[in-house]
Amino acid sequence: MAHSRIAPSQNSAPPPDVTAVAPPPTRGPRVDLPSNAVVRGMSRGQSRSSMMETADGVPVNSRVSTKIQQLLNTLKRPKRPPLSEFFTDDSEEIVEVPQPDPNTPKPEGRQIMPVKGEPLGVVSNWPPALQAALARWGATQGKSPALTALDITGKPLYTLTYGKLWSRSVKLAYTLLNKLGTKNEQILKPGDRVALVYPNSDPGMFWVAFYGCLLAEVIPVPIEVPLSRKDAGISQVGFLLGSCGVGLALTSEICLKGLPKTPTGEILQFKGWPRLKWVVTDSKYLTKPSKDWQPHVPTANTDPAYIEYKASKEGTVVGVAVSKVAMLTHCQALTQACNYCEGETLVNVLDFKKDMGLWHGVLTAVMNRIHTISVPYAVMKACPLSWVQRVHIHKARVALVKCRDLHWAMMAHRDQRDTSLGSLRMLIVADGANPWSVSSCDAFLNVFQSHGLKPEVICPCATSPEAMTVAIRRPGVPGAPLPARAILSMGGLSHGVIRVNTEDKNSALTVQDVGHVMPGALMCIVRPDGPPQLCKTDEIGEIIINSRAGGTMYYGLPGLTKNTFEVIPVNANGVPIGEIPFVRSGLLGFVGPGSLIFVVGKIEGLLMVSGRRHNADDLVATALAVEPVKTVYRGRIAVFSVTVFYDERVVIVAEQRPDASEEDSFQWMSRVLQAIDSIHQVGLYCLALVPANTLPKTPLGGIHISDTKQFFLDGNLHPCNILMCPHTCVTNLPKPRQKQPVGVGPASVMVGNLVAGKRIAQAAGRDLGMIEDQDLVRKHQYLTEALHWRAQTDPDHVLYVLLNAKGVTVGTATCVQLHKRAEKIAAALTEKGSINTGENVVLLYPPGIDLIASFYGCLYAGCVPVNVRPPHPQNLAATLPTVRMIIDVSKAACILTTQNLMRTLRSKEAAASVNIKTWPTIIDTDDLPRRRPPQIYKPPTAEMIAYLDFSVSTTGMLTGVKISHAAVSALCRSIKLQCELYSSRQIAICLDPYCGLGFVLWCLASVYSGHQSILIPPFELETCPSLWLSTLSQYRIRDTFCSYSVMELCIKGLGTQTELLKHDLSHKCEHSLSALSCVVIAEERPRLALTHSFSKLFKDVGLSSRAVSTAFGSRVNLAICLQGTTGPDPCTVYVDMKSLRHDRVRLVERGAPQSLPLMESGKILPGVRVIIVNPETRGPLGDSHLGEIWVNSPHNASGYYTIYGEESLQADHFNTKLSFGDPHTLWARTGYLGFVKRTELLDASGDRHDALFVVGSLDETLELRGLRYHPNDIETSVSRAHRSIAESAVFTWTNLLVVVSELCGSEQDALDLVPLITNVVLEEHHLIVGVVVIVDPGVIPINSRGEKQRMHLRDSFLADQLDPIYVAYNM
Repeated sequence: MAHSRIAPSQNSAPPPDVTAVAPPPTRGPRVDLPSNAVVRGMSRGQSRSSMMETADGVPVNSRVSTKIQQLLNTLKRPKRPPLSEFFTDDSEEIVEVPQPDPNTPKPEGRQIMPVKGEPLGVVSNWPPALQAALARWGATQGKSPALTALDITGKPLYTLTYGKLWSRSVKLAYTLLNKLGTKNEQILKPGDRVALVYPNSDPGMFWVAFYGCLLAEVIPVPIEVPLSRKDAGISQVGFLLGSCGVGLALTSEICLKGLPKTPTGEILQFKGWPRLKWVVTDSKYLTKPSKDWQPHVPTANTDPAYIEYKASKEGTVVGVAVSKVAMLTHCQALTQACNYCEGETLVNVLDFKKDMGLWHGVLTAVMNRIHTISVPYAVMKACPLSWVQRVHIHKARVALVKCRDLHWAMMAHRDQRDTSLGSLRMLIVADGANPWSVSSCDAFLNVFQSHGLKPEVICPCATSPEAMTVAIRRPGVPGAPLPARAILSMGGLSHGVIRVNTEDKNSALTVQDVGHVMPGALMCIVRPDGPPQLCKTDEIGEIIINSRAGGTMYYGLPGLTKNTFEVIPVNANGVPIGEIPFVRSGLLGFVGPGSLIFVVGKIEGLLMVSGRRHNADDLVATALAVEPVKTVYRGRIAVFSVTVFYDERVVIVAEQRPDASEEDSFQWMSRVLQAIDSIHQVGLYCLALVPANTLPKTPLGGIHISDTKQFFLDGNLHPCNILMCPHTCVTNLPKPRQKQPVGVGPASVMVGNLVAGKRIAQAAGRDLGMIEDQDLVRKHQYLTEALHWRAQTDPDHVLYVLLNAKGVTVGTATCVQLHKRAEKIAAALTEKGSINTGENVVLLYPPGIDLIASFYGCLYAGCVPVNVRPPHPQNLAATLPTVRMIIDVSKAACILTTQNLMRTLRSKEAAASVNIKTWPTIIDTDDLPRRRPPQIYKPPTAEMIAYLDFSVSTTGMLTGVKISHAAVSALCRSIKLQCELYSSRQIAICLDPYCGLGFVLWCLASVYSGHQSILIPPFELETCPSLWLSTLSQYRIRDTFCSYSVMELCIKGLGTQTELLKHDLSHKCEHSLSALSCVVIAEERPRLALTHSFSKLFKDVGLSSRAVSTAFGSRVNLAICLQGTTGPDPCTVYVDMKSLRHDRVRLVERGAPQSLPLMESGKILPGVRVIIVNPETRGPLGDSHLGEIWVNSPHNASGYYTIYGEESLQADHFNTKLSFGDPHTLWARTGYLGFVKRTELLDASGDRHDALFVVGSLDETLELRGLRYHPNDIETSVSRAHRSIAESAVFTWTNLLVVVSELCGSEQDALDLVPLITNVVLEEHHLIVGVVVIVDPGVIPINSRGEKQRMHLRDSFLADQLDPIYVAYNM
């Protein structure tokens, strides 16, 4: 499983042969084809639609009305190029490929020869099958002890004799075959697979069950006892049971009682497990066989005898089937190699369900009538010396242990003086192939040599589930020299070659041999990757074995089996060296002098970093060598690699001792980094410490690596300390882009565009002049005249309806009421405030009709209104200074407001944050006397300022722009045309009415066009989220305008209640929202994900998927685009993010890797022209380039009133000219980057429609590695990284990318976010995150339009005012 090549399974078809069709074209330079390529065989003048002909040859357009024709053309979808079958991986374009180092060591030896074990001798009394051996001992040596089990204190609990083992196994076999079903239909038949579920503390029950199955000829599948639903790898055990077709599980009564149950007392159905029938095998439930029944004991054949489970590197659990003949041959080979004698005593500390514990302690032991003393893991935890005491008491000849047992016994040895290990002839070290086994064996010998332990009895061995025993050191002759050790260079090993290390002691690996090949086996060493080519003598490779004593297949998985159990090695020319199949052992090693086998690691512990091999166990050994005693809990360290940005990255996770201090931990972590860097020459990507006992465990207490890795990738590790080092270990980033100097002349740009077949990127709305009744335009030159005229001609027409949170009308205004209110306010301004014409007046109102009346009052009095969002009464400290700032900057002569707000402005709380003594005159407009001004002011020219529009930009700058009377009427007229507004229409507005297009729609548009506006203050949605949608339904509204924050409120508030809402809407009225068109008013890139989820969520209430569109405005022009009633639906394109970073626009298919969906920002308004310009050269760009959007229109703002603090910088934002092309037109710079694409759709006049796409604000872009990044793209990736990330924002700080994420989960998730955020930004944007800051929800500042204030956030970060939960500085 650990191999990357997986053979196709037998029944899958071979991949199609595509070679015969056409040779693939060689890869030339990429050329962006012009978007309007000419179709061959058709003159340029003909459009494609004119070629459409009906079947009878009559051209379509002669028989269809032009209106329908236009509709047809609008509906024509763009023709897409066919999707290539697979997206090509463009890693080679992105990744910096390191050049091969000429000093890399290469293997130089000759090709290795296969190594033969000694012949397997035939001994006369060897049984024909293992069951026959049991039958023989049961009959002839019934009193002889077979197994002694210990209790939890290490005292003998019971001894099972060979007689008892035989009789109970026969009883069980009989019961299994004859007593589980009805007389006619038995549940089990020979060859069926049965799970064995027995705890580690009960070997006796397991032995009986195992041999009972062998006698019944059913196939036992021993597995671990499931303790809970959450066991590490539990669902994978289900995969094993499923692939083996297990339907029955044997267990003991005590074990069954302990299994997790449902409330009704049934055994839990574990995740991924097949349905199992549980059978209890305690003696009292077994039936004695009838006199004439005898178990069938055939001679060993190739049928499976048992299945041993094996977990792969990825965590998959598969079953290795061992045939009856392999089981027997393996026992014979072990008997010969270990020289087992009848009646010996063996102490087994290993797991008896699998591997060495099963092969030696259960199978070979019975073949040789050995007495096994089984020491369970639980005893070892309580009393680590118990196995040494058992050897002493029973004078055991053989002990089966792992390094950890040596280690713990040595640590506990002070308690015992009088134990003797002199009886041992073999101390078999099961994990003797591990890199740290050498030091364990040496240290143990050092301590226990004085207790009679002889050096030559230590026998390391190498095994694997597939090849079974690969090699074992034979017991030595007393006095003979001990085998030599190999001291290898780590650098050489990482390149897969054997080099003796002489100079640097630090980077040397000492390995001991694991003895010789098993009797009757043949061994080769082949390359671990690619075809199984034989290695050279000085090359490290995978050990493969040919022997009768090995596994035969992965049960039920033929495809995987072929690749592992049927390997035929090839020579350097790729020619097979013979017919015989070998089995892959999964062990990496080499053959040393004297045909001794050395193992240096396992395939599944292999980490391939930048083309070099590192062994996980070696890294663990290094980390353990850095005095972990203070920091690491019980030496529990996991090492694995994760693939991030086209390479493996090494991750180390360790459990931290409960008493370790933060200081100790960080010191240990930094020392581990240094040690691994100097010894292994590999950089660590991430080093994490988690609380003690929290890593997933394997059944015998080790760390479950694949689950740990999964926890890391899912963000479920919950580290308490973390160190990320992407800067040091990510070496394959693309080279930074070198910016070209700007000196490119206009001619070369024009020629360049022509050569590439590009259009200049520009687009325009319809023409304003020809469309409308000129008489009306003259009447409406000033809004004051329009209102006066409406009050006279249609006095009782209701212009405004204001709703409260319950949906009840709390205010209305007819034309005449509004006119009269405005007159009262104008009179008050001139009398109370003694205001002169042209002075600025601040309007401070909650959203409503008072605000509108005051605006017109100011115009009637000849003052300039400045609309300001009122301070939030619960948060004066944060909101009042902004109000004060606008009042000061605009030099307002007077404030119009309500009584409530007037009290707030003069309150004690207000005095805490601003100087309340210096407010200008405050007039409350709640109850004014009925007075009329002497006359209504009429400005001398339309170029005079009508009002000031103040807003805080996303970069946190307060800007006020001057809007002239001419601009107001042009803008209102443009909106009227685009949205087809007239007095019988009704629209609903749920927007903040304080700046930009929100203010225009709330206060100006109705007076100009005469339509009725239903006003819904957005803050009312916080108490009643369904207010807006139910209003739309109740009033049958066709057009509504809202903001992104309103959408978010609806999604959050109603996300779970669409059914309720549906019922609610249908209850109130029978109208769904099917005819609705909803425009989101924004000054940013359309938030596609939000509009999608909104449409999807409210689809059940009749909302069409095409209903939501967006508008786009900026400071220099409040409304550039707005989706109107006519014209094609807004289109979405997918652009390649890599090109976008180079300021190029390349369209790709939906779903292409590294693609970014962008939605058109609505249709360009009548009278508006836009052009895409290079912000540096100020020359026009072609339509495949990203550039700044410049706009020319009669409703451009007249200029900045003041930019707080930066007057000189921004002077060129308004009347600017192109550096070449059209030098006469005056443009305004929006400060936004975007592009124009000509679509296949047709607009109302029948021309192809040019769509404007906004990508982001120029001030906000991040220049990193010479490329241009848009913060929202990085933030989108970050928000996807983990379920606990609520919102995130990015900015740069001294060339470092800083990511701030709000944590909406529990604080233990905080550190999980650090690696996930680093990973996703590296993968998707090829950037290394410098700092990750985890903060509480609500810390990222957001302005009134719902846009993030990243610069404010940056200032708070630098001033250390964020109060973060955690800050990670990536190294």
